[in-house]
Amino acid sequence: MPTAAMPEAVLFDLDGTLIDSAPDLLAALDHVRAGLDLPPGDHQRLREHVSRGAAGILGAGLEGWADRPEAERDRLREQLLDFYATHCWTHSSPFHGIEELLEKLSGQGVRLGIVTNKISRFAEPVVAHAGWADRFGCLVTGDRVVRPKPDPEPVLAACQALGARPDRVVFVGDDRRDVEAGAAAGTRTVVAAWGYLPAGERPEAWRADAVIDHPAELLGLFGTRRAG
Repeated sequence: MPTAAMPEAVLFDLDGTLIDSAPDLLAALDHVRAGLDLPPGDHQRLREHVSRGAAGILGAGLEGWADRPEAERDRLREQLLDFYATHCWTHSSPFHGIEELLEKLSGQGVRLGIVTNKISRFAEPVVAHAGWADRFGCLVTGDRVVRPKPDPEPVLAACQALGARPDRVVFVGDDRRDVEAGAAAGTRTVVAAWGYLPAGERPEAWRADAVIDHPAELLGLFGTRRAG
């Protein structure tokens, strides 16, 4: 993406973009596995599935998941979510460089928002534990919209909440769904390559406006003045 004017607002995905939540989500998976007399899962292999929610984590982390009865899948999913609800900030933390990036964006007068498919039951405590209750102007969660990402609805809702035109907004995320949602909403899109990208995935193929390897690189995409 060529150097452009500082945006009116920057939207971020939550898990895998702002927060490294994999340790606590995979600990919740291990809790479920222990109840089935299974050893802990391979966290290195499973890390890339964290952005896919409870069903994606269980599908990758429990052998024969798809063949289990629906009632059993529902029960195990609730076990994982209940454990995570009370352990969502035991080992999670912002990715290195995120705090500095948010401070610098705020210092430039850029409005900040979060757009996540995570439901509010889990997203709100994570944001609060991170100390960001007053940092972000909006938190759009998967249960607060009719159609979550990759639909543009949550991105457009965030733009409206922040009073920013989509064409003057940048959406940063680590999943193809973020790029698709942002592009459909009319924002510029940036891939956070430090997130939970699947092995062998080429984020350049997602047709985002830019791919960055570290949060500090985002500022290098902008000038020092906002679009007027």
